[in-house]
Amino acid sequence: MDTTELVFRRADDADAGEIAEVWLRSFTAALPTVRRAHTDEEVRDWFSYVVVPRYETWVAVADGSVVGLLVLDDGELEQLYLEPSWRGRGVGDRLVELAKQRRPDGLGLWTFQVNEPAGRFYERHGFVAVERTDGLRNEEREPDVRYMWEPLGE
Repeated sequence: MDTTELVFRRADDADAGEIAEVWLRSFTAALPTVRRAHTDEEVRDWFSYVVVPRYETWVAVADGSVVGLLVLDDGELEQLYLEPSWRGRGVGDRLVELAKQRRPDGLGLWTFQVNEPAGRFYERHGFVAVERTDGLRNEEREPDVRYMWEPLGE
């Protein structure tokens, strides 16, 4: 039985580098066929200078290390990524519940169509697919799907 204590807290500037590393490892593990639109260094800069300072960013921390991240912007769940070894351990479930608590009027998000596990995950949490695109509107040029969660729908 895993007895590691998880702490969920708002991210601060000191977390940005570790958050970026989790994002990079998670993206690589979950989306091996998706072309990344930015270099590792650009991703690190984006978290340091854009995401953490400007958006509501949360981290899940275990044993002093970031194992998950959640980024909210208005009614959008912009980012939810987990350290690959932490998938399937309830961290994502808790981050989605946190997002719903923070945005009780509803949430929207985009995920890539190829990421079927993410689609199943969000559907288990009450999100409904409302739009599919050919990917021409995202930087990766990867077909994606829009999900919405409304509290009355649960």
